[in-house]
Amino acid sequence: MAGPRIEMYATSWCPYCEYARRLLRTKGVAFEEIDIEEVPARRAEMIARSGRRTVPQVFIDGRHIGGSDDLHALDHEGGLDPLLKSA
Repeated sequence: MAGPRIEMYATSWCPYCEYARRLLRTKGVAFEEIDIEEVPARRAEMIARSGRRTVPQVFIDGRHIGGSDDLHALDHEGGLDPLLKSA
């Protein structure tokens, strides 16, 4: 059973990105990190997909979750684990 596809647009130096990384790692899930500084064209892609200009921006199975605060709020409300367990 494969887990969900998790994508996170981020930068290497952003503290909010690190906070989101830590949460995803504690959940034991694999995620694709898209460095928008390493590949600048991906920034425009992130903005088009999320409507936001800040990092991180997290997507689970194509669903926009939002930034670090949104990801942590979803976890606090009990909504993150069910998304992470999806096949």
